[in-house]
Amino acid sequence: MPSFTVNVKWGKESFKNIEVNTDEEPMLFKAQLFALTGVQPDRQKVLCKGISLKDEEWNMPIKNGATLLLLGTKEEVPQEPVEKPKFIEDMNENELATAFDTPAGLVNLGNTCYMNATLQCLRSVRELREALKEYKEEAGGASGLAGLASPQAITMSMKNLFEDMERRNDSITPVLFLQRLHIAFPNFSQTGENGTYRQQDANECWSELLKMLQQKLPAQKLAPEQSVKHSSFIDQWFGGTFDVEMKCTEAEDEPASKSKENFLQLSCFISTEVKYMHSGLRLRLKEQLTKMSPSLGRDAVYSKTSLISRLPAYLTVQFVRFQYKGKEGINAKVLKDIKFPIEFDAYELCTPELQEKLTPMRTKFNEIANAEVERTLKGKNKSKAELENEKPKTVPQPYCFEDDLGSNNSGYYTLQAVLTHQGRSSSSGHYVGWVRHKDDQWIMFNDDHVSPVDQESILKLSGGGDWHCAYVLLYGPKVLELPVESEDKEAGGDQQQSSQQGTGATTGEKMSVD
Repeated sequence: MPSFTVNVKWGKESFKNIEVNTDEEPMLFKAQLFALTGVQPDRQKVLCKGISLKDEEWNMPIKNGATLLLLGTKEEVPQEPVEKPKFIEDMNENELATAFDTPAGLVNLGNTCYMNATLQCLRSVRELREALKEYKEEAGGASGLAGLASPQAITMSMKNLFEDMERRNDSITPVLFLQRLHIAFPNFSQTGENGTYRQQDANECWSELLKMLQQKLPAQKLAPEQSVKHSSFIDQWFGGTFDVEMKCTEAEDEPASKSKENFLQLSCFISTEVKYMHSGLRLRLKEQLTKMSPSLGRDAVYSKTSLISRLPAYLTVQFVRFQYKGKEGINAKVLKDIKFPIEFDAYELCTPELQEKLTPMRTKFNEIANAEVERTLKGKNKSKAELENEKPKTVPQPYCFEDDLGSNNSGYYTLQAVLTHQGRSSSSGHYVGWVRHKDDQWIMFNDDHVSPVDQESILKLSGGGDWHCAYVLLYGPKVLELPVESEDKEAGGDQQQSSQQGTGATTGEKMSVD
């Protein structure tokens, strides 16, 4: 019989005449020891004549009266926490917001989701938040309703609201801002038969707010020698420029006219052929129109070609999803699925001159990407954690041209915010804001309901059904991260350039919502 009686010594304690059956797995014996000592089997080490007992087989000589040595300590009984844990279902809205570090939501005051979504998207721009913080109310402004409807009133109200949102992470009721908006833009205060506010077009709200800020927020300066001058902060950070050429297709001898046009957003036109945002944007760059020809003395067809000669740091793209239907008297929605990228490259939309200026920074991006691929290939046998630990320390590089603060010096953008619409017309349905929080984590701002979402959820906003459809996209600058050693070498070449890069790098921190 493979049954024996053994003694076990554990620290100062001894256990006599314990039965052992070597036909059973050693784990059964360890379970007996656990019952006697409280030492978990996975924490036990059983020794006999220097040999350690395995879990699967009896690999040591056992005989009656043998003494085995047990090593191991039993786990302490968990103490009841001083502060008892609180479960998600027991938390109120404010406690949930604090636990998940979610930003403040905005209460819907009756079909005001268009305003709430717009504000959340605009607030994602760190430079705009900082510019509003620095804004001071001007003395001697207009009084009465004229003063309340002024750009100054809107700007101050947005400043106060954003500061309130920064201090809190629960729901905020934007009554004062809504009042200022209604006074400045009476069409937004229209009510229906039941007395509630009518739904409004979020892109119209977006555009009107930028025009108000355009009049009050001054342009920022990078250095005294900055050569590119801007009339306002909005023109500087959100404004781009087209080089436009008009050519009469019916009179080849007529000289082409050239001009410049400023823009605060690009339009993505939607036709039967368009499936991707990039192709929709290209439709805007080549158009045909009819106008008076001085050489022919009559209306003629002209070809209009537009190319971007100045890219802003923050590029707004509007999907032209609404078309007016006179019979129904509504702006009907085009539900077509239009794919948009998380990383957007505007290089092909630019003039040859701007493309040449963008090349140096684009080359650096490619060098870093190639180095990352090489590092990954060399470490293909290493774990993800090991590769992460071996990543070199990096510093962000400026994303603006040295002589043009608020520009984009590479043509590369990263999606930062999405304003969506759910419904069949611009004057009905529901608007929601989606803002990048950190890395690939996003926040959905459904009025005062704020919740985290992943990047896959953002890509599903391309349209094609009754789900939320992307209406306005806000792209921020893609920031180049250079290894510290590389950055030091570049900085050593030109002290003045290094100083400017340092200023730009501070500006070029990765975007996140507070």
